[in-house]
Amino acid sequence: MTGASFASDNHAGVHPEIMAAIVAANEGFVSAYGDDPISGHATELLRAEFGGEVGVFPVFNGTGANVVALAGLLRPYEAVVCTSIAHINVDECGAPERFIGSKLLDVEPVDGKLTIAGIESMVWGIGDPHHVQAKAISITQSTELGTVYSLDEIRAITSWAHERNMFVHLDGARIANAAAALGVRPGALGADVGVDMISFGATKNGAMGVEAIIVLNPELNESMHFFRKQSMQLASKMRFMSAQIVALMTDDLWLRNAAHANAMSRRLADAVGDLVEINNNVQVNAIFAMVDRDVSAQLSSEFPFYIWNEFTGQVRWMTSWQTTEADVDAFAARLRELVEAG
Repeated sequence: MTGASFASDNHAGVHPEIMAAIVAANEGFVSAYGDDPISGHATELLRAEFGGEVGVFPVFNGTGANVVALAGLLRPYEAVVCTSIAHINVDECGAPERFIGSKLLDVEPVDGKLTIAGIESMVWGIGDPHHVQAKAISITQSTELGTVYSLDEIRAITSWAHERNMFVHLDGARIANAAAALGVRPGALGADVGVDMISFGATKNGAMGVEAIIVLNPELNESMHFFRKQSMQLASKMRFMSAQIVALMTDDLWLRNAAHANAMSRRLADAVGDLVEINNNVQVNAIFAMVDRDVSAQLSSEFPFYIWNEFTGQVRWMTSWQTTEADVDAFAARLRELVEAG
C-alpha cells in the first residue's frame, strides 16, 4: 500500500482517545460479563443519549449486533423486510437466516432506501399458515449507497409498521455519520422516530471492535440478555468493549469522528467532480463513481478502494476519521494525472 486506503472505514485504525480508554481499563481486577463500573458508565451514557431505561447490550461486531437484534424481534416463521442491498441480505453470509431461522424479504431500494410501497409489496398473506409472516422492517442508516433517511422518512415507516403490529430495526453501522449529516444527535434516530431496536455502530467510527444493541421497546428488553449469550456475543472481559463506548460518547468524539469523515468525502467529491461521474449525493463518508477500468486498476494499486460493480466499473471510495486533507488531495491529484494521461 503506497497511499491511504479509501476502501473502507474499517481500514482505519483505532482513535487515540479510544485506545487510551482501553489501556486505562486494563487496571486491576473487576467483575466479568458487564458487571463492572466501566460497563455501567457506558450504559449510563447511551441511556442519556437514547432515553430512560433503554436496554444496552454491547456485542463484538456488526453482524452479531444485527443477528441478535433481529432474534429479539422474530420467531422462525416470521420475516424481516429489507432492501436487496441491505448488509443483512448481501454481506453477512446468510447469518440472520441461519441463526434466527427467519426469512429475509428483500425489495429493490429507491436511492438506497426502503419505501412504503416497497414494504407493502412484501407484507401479505398475514394469518395464512402457508405464508411466512412479515413481522419486522430493517432500515440501514446511513444506507449502503451512502444516502440518509430523513427523520420524516423514518417516522413514516415506523408509523406504518406499528399500525400493522410490526417492529422496526435500524442497522446503524454508520449511524454517527448519518446523525452528523442530519445535524442531529444519534438519539434522535431512536424512540423519537419510532424505532424499536438499533444496532449502534462504533467500529467504523474509530473503535477497535464493539457495537451495541439499543433496545428502545421495553417489551423486548428482557429476552435480549439470553439471545446475546446464546448467540456467542456476550464478552467476559466486557470492560474493554465498554471503554470504547465510553470514549466515543465522551466530549462528542462520535460526532467529531463522523463529521470529519463526512467532510473528507465532500472534499474529495469537490476535487474530482470534473474528472469522473459521481453517482450519489455525497451526504456521508461514501462516494460512488464511474471510473475508467484502466484508471481504476492503477489508482487502486496505489490507494486501495473497492470496485463496487464489476459489470459497470462503478467504484466506492470511503473516508474515515483517520483520513486527512493531505490524503484526499494526494488521491485526487493522482486520479487527475491518470485521467489526463489516458
